[in-house]
Amino acid sequence: MQPDFWLQRWQNGQIGFHRSDVMPLLQKYWPTLAQPTGSRVLVPLCGKTLDMHWLAAQGHRVLGVELSSMAAEQFFAEAGLVPQRQRSQYGEHYSAGPIEIICGDAFALDAELLADVAGVYDRAALIALPPHLRQHYRDTLYAQLPVGCQGVLITLEYPQDEKQGPPFSVEETEVQRLFATPWHARLLERRDILDQQPDFRADGVTALSTAVYRLQRQ
Repeated sequence: MQPDFWLQRWQNGQIGFHRSDVMPLLQKYWPTLAQPTGSRVLVPLCGKTLDMHWLAAQGHRVLGVELSSMAAEQFFAEAGLVPQRQRSQYGEHYSAGPIEIICGDAFALDAELLADVAGVYDRAALIALPPHLRQHYRDTLYAQLPVGCQGVLITLEYPQDEKQGPPFSVEETEVQRLFATPWHARLLERRDILDQQPDFRADGVTALSTAVYRLQRQ
């Protein structure tokens, strides 16, 4: 997908992917990583998710990356925060307290920037990408994360021929293929959520599950 697609979605307010609360699966499974206080957590394609506030409240330094400056501005404004702003080779940086959002290309982040990232939280990134971009995403952003990095990955699974993404269906076989050596992915939970997603049902989707994985870079 082209960047303009997502920028237009934000411009038009078509952000049905944004949750008005913290993701319960994050709250349930993030503590199992036992990330120490002060560790840095990456949230790719972060939008203005409230999950970043929750991660910060756990004592983490949060680094989000997002294409839309509108998303970053709304995130801080809705929290009553005035971020400091500066530019770098990675894009425009917005930061307030323990949270920093880079408005730029997630595929262009490098190992130097991500050297101290201990955790990654991927709820809306992998499932936002069509199949032909997922390997590139793994081979760029995830390849830059350091040895020992852990993460929580949340995906959706549904018959892809019943609905046009995004969000896209990403099956367990693909997750295991993408996060093979030097990564390891372990399925923690899969649950049926079709009854909770009337928009999917209205589109004719007959089955819908969410899956949660624990990621580890060996």
